[in-house]
Amino acid sequence: MAIQVDIAVLGGGPGGYTAAIRAAQMGKSVAIVEMDKVGGTCLHRGCIPSKSLLRSAEVYATLLESSTYGIDVAQGAVSVNFKNVQARKDQTVDQLYRGLQGLMKKNGIQMIQGKGRIIGPSIFSPRSGSLAVELPDGEMESVVSTNLIIATGSKPRSLPGLKPDGQYILTSDDALALDKLPASMIIVGGGVIGVEWASLLQDFGVQVTLAEAGSRLLPGEDAEISAELTKLLRKRGVRVLTGVQLQIDKYNNDTGEVSIPASTPEGDVLLQAEKLLLSVGRLPNADGIGLENTDIRTVNGAIEVNGNGQTSEPHIYAIGDVTGGVQLAHAAAHDGIAAVEHICGQKPISAEKHLIPRCIYSRPEIASFGLTEDGARTRGHDIKTGKIPFAAIGKALVIGEKDGFVKVIADRRTNDILGVHMIGAHATDLISEAALAGILNATPWEVGQMIHPHPTLSEALGEAMLAVDGNAISF
Repeated sequence: MAIQVDIAVLGGGPGGYTAAIRAAQMGKSVAIVEMDKVGGTCLHRGCIPSKSLLRSAEVYATLLESSTYGIDVAQGAVSVNFKNVQARKDQTVDQLYRGLQGLMKKNGIQMIQGKGRIIGPSIFSPRSGSLAVELPDGEMESVVSTNLIIATGSKPRSLPGLKPDGQYILTSDDALALDKLPASMIIVGGGVIGVEWASLLQDFGVQVTLAEAGSRLLPGEDAEISAELTKLLRKRGVRVLTGVQLQIDKYNNDTGEVSIPASTPEGDVLLQAEKLLLSVGRLPNADGIGLENTDIRTVNGAIEVNGNGQTSEPHIYAIGDVTGGVQLAHAAAHDGIAAVEHICGQKPISAEKHLIPRCIYSRPEIASFGLTEDGARTRGHDIKTGKIPFAAIGKALVIGEKDGFVKVIADRRTNDILGVHMIGAHATDLISEAALAGILNATPWEVGQMIHPHPTLSEALGEAMLAVDGNAISF
């Protein structure tokens, strides 16, 4: 007998489980089909475990610099116990996983572990959208729903000729499962994942080479943020190479380490390290889920949706990474809520993609929302900017984290805030105020009039807002 529910969700990551909870809150019967564990990539192989490692690396780096705070640590007393670092990461993931399981039970959401595949019209349903689920024991189960939400996420992208083997060539999934730190690592790709891994490995004492094919790191961020990060990573000892063209056909590991020649604007180099980490983006998980049994359209492997998350079959929705949009957990969660509310007859507000806050958890952190300076000019805005270095902020000096700055971009004619870009301590915690200002169409003057408490890092944002019109006090 088929399982019948109002809404079925294929995929149990942040988008999927958030959609399921919202649907249950709105009185719908819900089932999630997930082939692994609820929480998805973000909880088990992405956001949470990587940030746990980043935190351990940050603590270690702080201890090594403790003398600058007047705290003397005996020579040789500080070391990395990577086994315990990994154990703490696993404990954090497990605690959150158990919490999610509790939320599923609390909201009456039926969890089905197995590989789900969309099937066409059947005796149970006159239209496509039912799911055939292969259970772990090989048995099959059917799930029939009035509406289906596809939330299958994404997977690491690879490069032809550099196939991950888990020993020499790693994906981020492989790197999270390392049982010991390598002495050296080549990281191919200077996007968000590559930058975060370069930061944490360098803090752990690994010799890191970060190789990016483009002209700069973090091509999606403001150019000044990219330049500042490059400067700070190099200052810490990371070898940053841009404009890199790998000679993949000459890759080898015959000597027990990775060796690959490359061309750079400064000349040819031979990259050598114990391991190589591929961080060249992610691809939508749209294969093998039965799209051929539907009329759903895809573009470059991503499911095409309208502003409400509907596919070309209106009763089937798709959210998060599988749609090829902003690949962020919080964006997927927002998509999930919006899809469910649309299913239930409401009119959810569709988020403009460039207004979704973006966070990078390197040291120092990076956070932004809205348009970059180049992006604003490309759209025809006559802009004005304000920038305040964290070195001008008392709290930054107190905590010993004075690197970086806050930059505000506004339209000269309308005075609307177009974008805010931060690099510095706790930037990922500071960006929400700026993003709220953007959503509310606030002006820099309005945000600057808010009395920011002293001493706090948030003063940097207030001062940067005032600096747009030349009214900053501290710089």
